[in-house]
Amino acid sequence: MKDFFQANISRTNGIFFPLATKLIFAFILIIVFISAIFMVVGVRIISDRFVSEAQEKVRNDLNAAREIYLGKLTQIYDVVRFTGDRFFLRDALLSGNIEQAIGELVRIKEEEGLDVLTVTDKYGYVLLRIGNLAVSGDNQGHDRLVRTVLLYEDEPVASTVIVSREDLQIESPQLAKQAYIEFIDTPLARDREETEETAGMMLKAAAPIVNNQHDLIGVVYGGVLLNRNFEIVDKVKETVYHNVEYEGQDIGTATIFQDDVRISTNVTNEDGSRAIGTRVTEEVYNKVVNQGEPWIDRAYVVNNWYITAYEPIYDAYNRIVGILYVGILEQKYLDIRSQTILTFLAITLAGALFAVLVAYFIAQRISGPINRLVSASKEVAQGNLDVNVSVATNDELQYLADSFNAMALSLKMRDEQLREFTTQKIMESERLALIGQLSANVAHELNNPLTGIVTYSHLILERLALEDPNRNFISKIVIQANRCKDIIRGLLDFSRQRQPDMTVCDINSVLQGCLSLVEAQALFLNIEVRKDWDPNLPPAVVDPSQIERVFMNIIINAAEAMEGSGTLTLTTRFDPVEQEIVVDISDTGPGIAEENIEKVFDPFFTTKEIGHGTGLGLAISYGIVTKHNGIITLSSEEGEGVTFSIHLPLSVAMVKETM
Repeated sequence: MKDFFQANISRTNGIFFPLATKLIFAFILIIVFISAIFMVVGVRIISDRFVSEAQEKVRNDLNAAREIYLGKLTQIYDVVRFTGDRFFLRDALLSGNIEQAIGELVRIKEEEGLDVLTVTDKYGYVLLRIGNLAVSGDNQGHDRLVRTVLLYEDEPVASTVIVSREDLQIESPQLAKQAYIEFIDTPLARDREETEETAGMMLKAAAPIVNNQHDLIGVVYGGVLLNRNFEIVDKVKETVYHNVEYEGQDIGTATIFQDDVRISTNVTNEDGSRAIGTRVTEEVYNKVVNQGEPWIDRAYVVNNWYITAYEPIYDAYNRIVGILYVGILEQKYLDIRSQTILTFLAITLAGALFAVLVAYFIAQRISGPINRLVSASKEVAQGNLDVNVSVATNDELQYLADSFNAMALSLKMRDEQLREFTTQKIMESERLALIGQLSANVAHELNNPLTGIVTYSHLILERLALEDPNRNFISKIVIQANRCKDIIRGLLDFSRQRQPDMTVCDINSVLQGCLSLVEAQALFLNIEVRKDWDPNLPPAVVDPSQIERVFMNIIINAAEAMEGSGTLTLTTRFDPVEQEIVVDISDTGPGIAEENIEKVFDPFFTTKEIGHGTGLGLAISYGIVTKHNGIITLSSEEGEGVTFSIHLPLSVAMVKETM
């Protein structure tokens, strides 16, 4: 057992990994794998969540900016509408003395912060222009808002409009100068042939002036130029972002674009000045202006990345003339995201480290009892069967330890029983060897005088007359003397079995030779012999004379069992799995009783009548087959005959191992 244990240990090629190491390594692999998944998924979720939250924030901010923008337009609408309803303006138009309204209109323009406030007659000709009193008489019917009021007479209108440089120059040379913007080269902007913007974007409203009969007598319109007007964008920044700064930069910015040019913004250049004249990126422009869809995503704004929201600005013709923008500095979200991810990773790593410690503790709890079991198994392998393993874990390990202790106790008991049994068998073997040697010597000594008795009894029997009364007695002496001689010969054969002389031969030929020796005997005259032989049977390595003796013993026993009448079946076949030749010899005799089957191969056991057989034939056959490293078995049912099966290996090596 010790050699077997050491042989199995040597199969590891000298590399031994303790179970605790394997368990800890397995736990670490699982922890690392799960932690890696958590990190990747967690970082992705955090990143996506931050982006989603930032986009939702700027979307809401854009809604607020739109309300501020429309609120300014509504304010202008209300101012112009109320101005159109004022009696002083109606009286001035009806009296034809429009100059008397100048003072009041100047006050309204200054108090309401209007850049334009102009009155026309019912045909659209300018009667009074507060921003440029020296210019009047031009027709403003080409203006969409003025024309709408002239056509429908009863409803004021307001909208974002693009005012040409010429119209701005007429309204006020200062406004034309204010609207003029040179383009500044901006990264990622679309290519344009123009290098400047001369038109202006204006929040404008127009309202009818009617008499007491509600007939149109004139139109008043007013507006605020958005170019370089920072009221709206600064109000957005103050209202939505509360002027909060991050690392010296405004956290939130707002911009009004005329087409793709910043005309009002609190986004700054690197020198801190407002980025008037810079332009939106081509990607955003295509999305918002060309496709008319909002942009909610990160974008490069002048010199930094922002989480942005853009939407188109429409004029009175429902054309996209500009863009309203709000944005949050991306760097703040990136820093917050990085801090959150680092915190998440730190928590994950701390959890993984804690899990490793727990895994180490669990591995030690598991490997400790197993190590004790391994040590105990080594003790058992070295012959110490008194070993006892104590494990109190209330689980399968404790059950295994109890089973191991029970196994060791059973091995100890069996070892003691085996030693006692082996001692008895050795004593019996020695006794049998002595008896066998004594029997062989006695048989040898008896053989010579017995030969004389047989010879002289035959001579006496031959000389006696047939009617001699002593002839019957002498005949009995001859029979019994011959029986004694057969017993002594069988005893000598059993005790002096020689080693087989191996050679390659054909088993079918050996069987045929046996049949040719017996089939002419009177005993076989009424016996039908059936041969079911495999014609492709491979040759076997056997001692032909000894195997022939085995076959002869079984065939003659079968014939005697059938009392000279019945069927004898001889079958040969090859077993490719076991690589052996199988010979089956079956008879249709009375069979063997179940209680005698295990005794058939015992020496001197026979079921024949007294005086018939020595009981050594099958014992000798068993020894011959065993020396050929083969097996001989029988199967029988009482009244159904007997089948003997002889299994002979093909391999020479297998036979030589037993010699």
